[in-house]
Amino acid sequence: MRLVLDTSVFVAGFRSPTGASRQLLRLLSQHRFQLVASSALYLEYEAVLTRPEQVAVHGISVQNVGRFLIAVSEFTDQVRVYYGYRPQLRDADDEMVLEAAINGRADAIVTHNVKDFLPASHDFGIEVLTPGSIIRTRLQL
Repeated sequence: MRLVLDTSVFVAGFRSPTGASRQLLRLLSQHRFQLVASSALYLEYEAVLTRPEQVAVHGISVQNVGRFLIAVSEFTDQVRVYYGYRPQLRDADDEMVLEAAINGRADAIVTHNVKDFLPASHDFGIEVLTPGSIIRTRLQL
């Protein structure tokens, strides 16, 4: 299964050791699904996770965030965005997530903000699910 993880999933996964987002990050490291991400999306992961206010909450050093993202990149399908589809969504910051999903032929976008990706994602045949719902329905845990 090919999934694009919205930045909100990484943030929640770093903040809560017991939540569905953390569980999804563990499943990623176990190769239970294929992460699909563009360079722009990867840079957003890094920028958001290393913000001082984020580091203060999750307590992971900037260096360790970088190490984690490098490790994750080794089993990520790095997608080149050959064609932009903007504007499709109300929030311009979400456009790179949708474009990575479209260009990377993802099965689903995983996010805590499902409504932000509707109905545009359905127009492209991409499901939008929360971390909890994808774990329950697709990854059978």
